[in-house]
Amino acid sequence: MSQSDSQKFSTIAIHAGQEFDPSTGAVIPPIFQTSTYVQESIGVLRGGYEYSRGGNPTRTALETMLAALEGGKHGLSFASGLAAEDSLLRAVLVPGDHVVLGNDVYGGTHRLINRVHGAWGVRNTTVEMSDLAAVEAAIIPGETKILWVETPSNPLMKISDIASLVTIGHRHGVLVVVDNTFASPALQQPLALGADVVVHSTTKYLGGHSDVIGGGLVINDDELAEKTKFIQFAAGPVSAPLDAWLTVRGIKTLAVRMERHSSNALTIARYLDTHPAIEKVYYPGLESHSGHELAKAQMSAFGGMLSVAFVGGESAARRFAESMELFQLAESLGGVESLVNYPSEMTHASVRGTELEVATNIVRLSVGIEDIDDLLADLAQALPAS
Repeated sequence: MSQSDSQKFSTIAIHAGQEFDPSTGAVIPPIFQTSTYVQESIGVLRGGYEYSRGGNPTRTALETMLAALEGGKHGLSFASGLAAEDSLLRAVLVPGDHVVLGNDVYGGTHRLINRVHGAWGVRNTTVEMSDLAAVEAAIIPGETKILWVETPSNPLMKISDIASLVTIGHRHGVLVVVDNTFASPALQQPLALGADVVVHSTTKYLGGHSDVIGGGLVINDDELAEKTKFIQFAAGPVSAPLDAWLTVRGIKTLAVRMERHSSNALTIARYLDTHPAIEKVYYPGLESHSGHELAKAQMSAFGGMLSVAFVGGESAARRFAESMELFQLAESLGGVESLVNYPSEMTHASVRGTELEVATNIVRLSVGIEDIDDLLADLAQALPAS
């Protein structure tokens, strides 16, 4: 066992793929802001690099880090989370194949599978992932190729039993993909529970500072990794060197950030859970959450995301979202700053009219790492007086 095999997560997040620069001793590896590389001779490459669509040392460093964080063999970095998802789908699916996915996944994932790949003959079924019998019933033997799991889900924070879903999927020869964006590898590691692929929007908690767009895949199977890497090279949805470097920089503080995100979110969830204006709080850290015990078993903390349903319906939800001050009204999540989102017309507008439609009285909070007293004060001023 190498030293890295015995290192803890916080250490891996700082050091994986981050050897100092041998020519200068620089502690932080440089950004290789280049499109091409001088060859030793025709076809003889320096370090395997030929053209930056095919490979770049800064992207390699990020891909090494992604694999190490998730305890996997192969990490791949992309220009966005959806680019990562699309490349994996292209590597696995052909027209006529079938995908089973949760009925509360990110709207962009559903749009990609349902409308983009659907136009090429890929079919899909959405299902309640906590109902294992329903999941198994949705699998079409010989035709279902992917079981797509998102846990915690977006935006209702549903918790799926990864290990049990892996058992079902593998019994039918189905690839089990887990979107680990909300939890991050600091809190949950799906490959250790048997999943085949982990997908991330690295824009979110991995980058952590709302200053870069990116996506990542971690894959253990060599053949699948090679197929996906070919799509990455042939279609070109790669992360740029500066984007890769910014993501690496963000990852180095992931462990400490997730501790603060989680503690702040739990405090806020408990506060909102007692407020008369709130109908329901969706946060797995609450004992009342249907997935609480499962979340305790497969996560080390409960993360920084929560959603709330308002007693006063759509008008109350909109008024709250537009009255926040520290919680800024914006798309996305996972940054150090707190954000508020109205899913029905923002992140999940594309799934209105489908089974994935989000109720109009729901608001989603991405809880940042600001001082908790200031965040609570912002909530208090935006909520109606109790």
